Amino acid sequence: MEAIKRASNAKWIALTALAPISWGANYPVMHHFLPADSPLWGAALRALPAGILLFVLARRLPTGSWWWRAPVLGLINFSVFFVLVYVAAQLLPSSVAASIMAGSPFVLGLLGWAMLGKRMNLPTTIGAVCGIVGVVLIVGLSTARIDGWGVVASVAALLVFSLGSILTQRWRDDTPVLALTAWQLLFGGAALTAVALCIEGAPPQLSPSGIAAALFVSLVSTAAAYLCLFTGLAHLSPGVVGLVGLLNPVTGVLLGTVVAGETLAPAQMLGIALVLAGIVVGQWSPRHPLPATTTAPRPEPDQARRAATEPVGPREST
Repeated sequence: MEAIKRASNAKWIALTALAPISWGANYPVMHHFLPADSPLWGAALRALPAGILLFVLARRLPTGSWWWRAPVLGLINFSVFFVLVYVAAQLLPSSVAASIMAGSPFVLGLLGWAMLGKRMNLPTTIGAVCGIVGVVLIVGLSTARIDGWGVVASVAALLVFSLGSILTQRWRDDTPVLALTAWQLLFGGAALTAVALCIEGAPPQLSPSGIAAALFVSLVSTAAAYLCLFTGLAHLSPGVVGLVGLLNPVTGVLLGTVVAGETLAPAQMLGIALVLAGIVVGQWSPRHPLPATTTAPRPEPDQARRAATEPVGPREST
């Protein structure tokens, strides 16, 4: 059973990893191909088309509390967060903007403990430390100029992302992930479009390469990536999801070497190895299975009668 559970975790980790990998590619795409002076439209063009596509596939309207929960999550996950990420991508080098998200294991772990009662276990903590040290090695050798406002935007994006992820897990129920993601993207994208029209005016004119970039950002690193993320949050702890998110800066740095011809110092290669090692270590959560020879004690007659009369129903989602 232990081996099966670990294999299942590895499957969900691999699926979740597709999200930060695509986000790592997102920064250079936005930096080089999308207009720097239209952050609201940049975020709206990312969220709204993805939301429409997923809603067409889901074909399901919100019910019950999701009529207010979905807009709240949409504003956090896809309105505020997308604008902050867009600003950070325009003001910072791609590897630096992506690497600030390396704080996600600790922030997600702390919020998971405070809001969900899920403490970070020792392997997750060790993995987070390894990953953050690795990212420090990756980014610390960068000679690029660092914009202070870009750092503020990126740190704010990290906090907003972590809060949205925890609320998504706290409010999780049996609603399909596809529908939940579609509702959030629709509400968030609609809000962004309305604000962009009021503040930035008409949408910017995009070149053919800009249109291709917008399609990649919306369909791949938003629609597909968030489906992977929310699926991972339904099966993994916040700390483990945060560790997997460290693939974001690793992807950004590796793309810099391939696309921009940048070179990696030995310490940076060591940093990438530490990040990957941290992800592997962090998934080894302690298990406490019952010994095979243990048998449950037989209940007393009065306990059995009480158990038989108690109503049976689904547990309330937290």
